[in-house]
Amino acid sequence: MLRVSRLPSGEPEIFLSIQGEGRTAGTPSTFVRLATCNLACSWCATAYTWDWALFDYDEQVLQMEAAEVSKRVEALHTGNVVITGGEPLLQPLDSLVNELADSGHTVEIETNGTIAPSPGLLDKVTRWNVSPKLANSGNPKSKREVPDALGTFAEMPNADWKFVIVEPADVDEAAGLAERYGVPQERVTLMPEGTSSKDIQARSGWLAATAAERGFRFSSRLQVMLWGTERAR
Repeated sequence: MLRVSRLPSGEPEIFLSIQGEGRTAGTPSTFVRLATCNLACSWCATAYTWDWALFDYDEQVLQMEAAEVSKRVEALHTGNVVITGGEPLLQPLDSLVNELADSGHTVEIETNGTIAPSPGLLDKVTRWNVSPKLANSGNPKSKREVPDALGTFAEMPNADWKFVIVEPADVDEAAGLAERYGVPQERVTLMPEGTSSKDIQARSGWLAATAAERGFRFSSRLQVMLWGTERAR
């Protein structure tokens, strides 16, 4: 069984949109948002998937078989599937990913990089969007940096590392982390933190210039620019 985030309507948070971040930004995609997380980022835009002090678990989480999730994805007729969260790798994903890949989908998994993927996923996942958390997330280093997991992702050529940047000092921290694990510059993306278009725009100018100077990728957050914090968009 999978723990899937539930929309206010009660339906599972499985929806058609565009990928808003990273290397495949702008790609039509079906999103599958899973619940629960092992971190607690201070700026998290999806705290309803894990913060049970503020949200009711039974109202926010739906138990679903992998086959039912796959069926709902198929009904949306989109080639690219993004499994996000929460932290997806807390859950048994092999059956779902195998079904999606075997039916011709490309599969992206978004992860915080603290859990190494199971061997069964390695040949089926098209792209890993790894977002190691920096000090700006408010998580202690012992929780947000797990060397064995990050080392595994560093060795995977289909794993991009995406860092959420609040201020210029964060860039040095991100660069140091990528260098420590030997991640090449072309697999490193800098993305501005923000849950409104105003916040994204305020950080994008200097951050894009910094990314260009240092040889990193830059990514905006298209979903925020277009829809703000609206769910399932």
